[in-house]
Amino acid sequence: MSRTVATTSRRTSRRAKREGIRLDDANPPLSHYTDAVRFGDLLFVSGVAPLNRNLKVVGGSDVVAQTRHVFHVLEKILRKAGASFADVLKATVFLTDVADRAKINPIRQQYFGKTLPASTLIGVTELAIPGMKVEIEAVVGLKKKR
Repeated sequence: MSRTVATTSRRTSRRAKREGIRLDDANPPLSHYTDAVRFGDLLFVSGVAPLNRNLKVVGGSDVVAQTRHVFHVLEKILRKAGASFADVLKATVFLTDVADRAKINPIRQQYFGKTLPASTLIGVTELAIPGMKVEIEAVVGLKKKR
């Protein structure tokens, strides 16, 4: 007579820790969100808007100036998370005029360098604050925390 022995492997489920990231010198959130959320080895960056701390549009009606400000703030968020543009996996760009893509591409290239993230461009009729022409969000791959 043969006997079968059932064994149970015990796995410990480790859920990644959620960590909110907020810049002290950025515009305050327009709603119920934070600048970015780290979850495990991923960083989800909220849409970065061309706004100053008083929620005024930076760059006036100039989409290039607005985009420079957005990338400057995005760079600060990445640094605070221990990342750089080389770590960006996916960028989503929202433009009120998709024809402005050609105007902002040189700024993207300046910040991303040789890194080519997955990217989506979405044309929208308006953004959260009147006068905004661009908003950019990102998903970033991070190095493991020890």
